[in-house]
This record gives sequence, structure tokens and C-alpha cells, in this order.
Amino acid sequence: MDESESENKLDGETASDSESKSEFGGAPPAATSDDTPEVLNRALSNLSSRWKNWWVRGILTLAMIAFFFIIIYLGPMVLMMIVMCVQIKCFQEIITIGYNVYRSYELPWFRTLSWYFLLCVNYFFYGETVTDYFFTLVQREEPLRILSKYHRFISFALYLTGFCMFVLSLVKKHYRLQFYMFGWTHVTLLIVVTQSHLIIHNLFDGMIWFIVPISCVICNDIMAYMFGFFFGRTPLIKLSYLMSGYRCFTCPVEFNNDSNSFTVDCEPSELFQLQEYNIPLVIQSVIRWKTVRMYPFQIHSIALSTFASLIGPFGGFFASGFKRAFKIKDFANTIPGHGGIMDRFDCQYLMATFVNVYIASFIRGPNPSKLIQQLLALRPDQQVHIFNTLKAHLVDKGMLANSEDA
Repeated sequence: MDESESENKLDGETASDSESKSEFGGAPPAATSDDTPEVLNRALSNLSSRWKNWWVRGILTLAMIAFFFIIIYLGPMVLMMIVMCVQIKCFQEIITIGYNVYRSYELPWFRTLSWYFLLCVNYFFYGETVTDYFFTLVQREEPLRILSKYHRFISFALYLTGFCMFVLSLVKKHYRLQFYMFGWTHVTLLIVVTQSHLIIHNLFDGMIWFIVPISCVICNDIMAYMFGFFFGRTPLIKLSYLMSGYRCFTCPVEFNNDSNSFTVDCEPSELFQLQEYNIPLVIQSVIRWKTVRMYPFQIHSIALSTFASLIGPFGGFFASGFKRAFKIKDFANTIPGHGGIMDRFDCQYLMATFVNVYIASFIRGPNPSKLIQQLLALRPDQQVHIFNTLKAHLVDKGMLANSEDA
């Protein structure tokens, strides 16, 4: 075994990896340019590279936290637009890595088709979301009603067009590479686009389901970087307590027909009302309290913070493994000291998926107002049939008096 083969083995690279690298044209070179703003370079010029990096990361972290508070203040619709922008940027960063390899063959349409599939998938998900959450608005507007009725057929037709374009773009002797890139695009769509829409779903259930999980990951990252693993949990319980008392955080986003606008106002559910809990006897003897008053959401926030601390980092490990496979340090140079947007959101996407599954499993129940909206969209004869069926059911249950017996 020669020296170069030994180095490959040490890096965990097999012969098949080397073969793939050869076919792909080699891994994209790691970025070596200094992306730190000139102002910070001059201000920190007397520091060692280690401390310079610490200060750059710290200053940019504070700037990102400030921006986070600003967009929260601007409301859920602005947050939704920010999530969409982040999704597009993350998609661009991952696709660019593939394009750096793919373009050496001068094969057609990879980048164009990648963005086309992004458009198709976003059209499908946003159409489903609008129809599900804003059914009244969709039924009121004729163009939206038609698009909603044939939404899945239109989405399938759009995807099928892209699929046919890909087949027509196949070039002899490069089929395997092109199918690698086709898979690359679809895995990127699965990881980035699908999970970003789960963030939007969480947001529409109430801003608290957006803010607390993201804050869990942020606090865990910061405290892991500065003070260690266990230090970052306590503030999340306080944050949960603070936000649970405000409707702007706990109410879902709804469309108000009277004001013709999106509103965030409701009677708080039991999840966000103070409850009295009995403390176990073993703990009572220590703290000398028999009961404690807290929001039920605070109990759920313990589950969220636990996932963020124990499982969430695996999203970062996954991204690190991906970058090591292509010998790059960061996905991009968007944020000095932090890398690309994807470098900051690798754990957030995994967290968003968990929160969406958690809400569906333990929180969300049947929504009477949404059901009524759908009933009102039916034909009059269908509404009468449902009315008679429901009436007969309630009479059988003894919850409604039979009009014939009265």
C-alpha cells in the first residue's frame, strides 16, 4: 500500500469513494478567503486568530439575535417570509456544492431544473397550507377557489414537466452522474423545503411554537460554545412562562372576514392558562410546597428543550459529515465567523420536524371553527344531509330531545 492510499484510508475513504470523486470531477475547494468585514479586521488586528474569531462570532451572534427580535415584533406574516427566504438560501448553498462538481461536464439544465423543482415543491406546500389554514379566504376568492380545487393536479403536472425535462437532458456516458445530481436535488428538497414548511405550520399554530423551539436550539448552541452542555436550559422555562401570558404568542393565525385581514387574537386554550399541580410527596418534604401554579405549556417546553439538547445536535453532526465528505469548512461565507445560512439552521430543521410531530401527537385536537368553515362551503342539500345525520346521532345519544316526542 503506497503513501497516498494510506492517507485515503486514514480519512475513511475507500476505493469506491476515490472512483466517485474522479467521476464527479473532485470535491469543491474549501473557501480560504477571509470574509470578515474590514471594520472588524482593523478593530481586532492586535488579537490572535483564536480571540479574533471569538469576537467576530460574538458580535455577529448579537446582531442575529437583535434581528430575530425585530422580525418577531413584525408579526407572523413577516416571519413566514423570512422562513421562505432562509429556505431558498439554504437550498442555494447545498445545490451550489453539487454544481461546483457538475458544471465541469458542461451537462445541460442541472441548475435550471433544481430551481424549477424548488418552485414546484413550494407551490404544492404553500397551496396546501393556504387551503388548510385560510379556507374562508380561499372560498371567497374565485381564482383561489379554482386553484384550490385543482391544486394537486396542477402540482403533479408541474412536477411531471420537470421530470420529462430531466429525461430529455440525459447525455450518453454521463447517465450515472446525472442521476446522482437528480437524487441530490430531491434529497435537498426533502431536507430543506419540506422541513421549512413544517416551521410555517408550527408558526400558524401560534408564534410560541416557533419562538421557543428556535430559542432552545440557539441557547443550546451558545451555551455549548461558551459554558458547556447543561448551562443553557434554565432560561427556556422562564421564556415559556413569559410568552404564555400573551395572546400574540399563543393564538393561531386566522383570516378575519370582517376586517379582511390576518389576525392573531383568541381566547387562550387550557394549554396557556395557569393550572394548579400537586407536588409529589417526596419533593414536598424538601421544598415544603404542596402545590405549584404553572402553565401546561411549561411542561411541554421541558420536552422541547430536552430534544434540543440531546437530539437536535445530531442535525449539526449530519451537516458536519456532509461538509467533511466534500472537504469544505462551511456551506457558504454568508455570515462572517459563522459560515452560511445552512450552517446556522442545520439543527433548526430537525427541531422543526420534532415540534410539528409533537403538536400533532400531543397538542392539536379537532378544530370546530375550521370544520364549520368547510361545512359552509358545501352545497345546501349536502348541508341539510349532514344536519339531519348529526341531529339523529345526538337524539340517539340522548343529548337532544326528539322533536316528534315533544
